[in-house]
Amino acid sequence: MIKNKGFTLIELLLVIAIIGILSSIVLASLSTARQKGADAMIVQTVTNMRAEAELYYDDNGDYLDMCADTIILNALNRVGATNGGGVICVDGDDVAGKWAIEAQLVASTTSYFCVDNGGVSETYPGSTVDTAPGSEDATCGT
Repeated sequence: MIKNKGFTLIELLLVIAIIGILSSIVLASLSTARQKGADAMIVQTVTNMRAEAELYYDDNGDYLDMCADTIILNALNRVGATNGGGVICVDGDDVAGKWAIEAQLVASTTSYFCVDNGGVSETYPGSTVDTAPGSEDATCGT
């Protein structure tokens, strides 16, 4: 009598199905981790722009054309490349003596991270900086 020592086709298919389910769970969690990593980069870059804005003020005596400064513009472009262009910069051209920078986050597309010259550095459930002509606002959270 010959005894088979191998696996049946059903057993092999069951193992392959279990591996497929486990790998899809792992890949889904990696996607979330990538989005959270992108959000961390956005928050860090926008937060660092506060120091850059103050250096700009020290060099120029005001915030006029701050958003067009090469260093700040490069940082804004990096953030825009990460989140698809959801970056707002309001400077002294729009509101004298004030500035605000707001960027849309990736993990939650309705959340925005905002910093301003008043010391605010927070995440908001929606855009809070108004850029409509004549009603520009350089304050986060209003």
